[in-house]
Amino acid sequence: MRLLVSKLVNPRVRLIGRAAVIRTPVRCCRVHASPAPQPSPPSPLRRRTQLALRVLAVVLGLGFVVNVAIAQVREATAAEFPKAEYELTLPGTLLDSRYRIAHDLTGTAGRQMEEELSHSRNSRVTHAVVARYSLYGDAGQGALVISGFYGRLRNTGAIRAGALKGFGAGAGKTVIVPPKDVTPAGAGTGISCEIVTDSSAGPTYTFPVCAWADGNTSALVAEMTFGGVSADLDLKSAAGTVLRVRSEVRTPIK
Repeated sequence: MRLLVSKLVNPRVRLIGRAAVIRTPVRCCRVHASPAPQPSPPSPLRRRTQLALRVLAVVLGLGFVVNVAIAQVREATAAEFPKAEYELTLPGTLLDSRYRIAHDLTGTAGRQMEEELSHSRNSRVTHAVVARYSLYGDAGQGALVISGFYGRLRNTGAIRAGALKGFGAGAGKTVIVPPKDVTPAGAGTGISCEIVTDSSAGPTYTFPVCAWADGNTSALVAEMTFGGVSADLDLKSAAGTVLRVRSEVRTPIK
């Protein structure tokens, strides 16, 4: 009787012969899905490298503006401006896809270049471009920065010299190899290069900077490598690289 009463009071009681077994429900824990793995934040060195590259791109443009403008005023001449036949573009990749575009600063630094150079006596600037390219798409491996403009130019030697002088005189920079004319044979335009040590944004980098200027286009180009890979500091080799870059970004006006 006690068993029957127990079963009535507690339906979990099951009769087995004369014994009573209480069935206790088993509670199971909830299954929580593991959160999706999150990408690791960039290392401090990588962040400093990216910052240095952004600063370098801007400085390339502004150093170009100030010193080219000064040089052009000093070297003013009555020479006629050539016909506008070529322009500068920013393709998605450069040098057989070794470099991929990472940051286009044309709308900021490029626009400021245009405004400053609008008062130049030796150039009639149509448009300026500034961009950073990453080595194989990875800013931690290396970068190529280009800053230039196109339009109608004269006194191209003064433009080239003024651009390099301006960049080397920037804050945090030391010119360890002064500008030299290292124009490759058959280049068709003058190319000058220097080697600069730059610590303006934290880490110290040493790299070549080259400039060209022809009747329609002019640009500064800096190539850097990181991660223990030594930069190519041979000026003639750097000039050859810049000549290839020029052939890829300088296109006929359609």
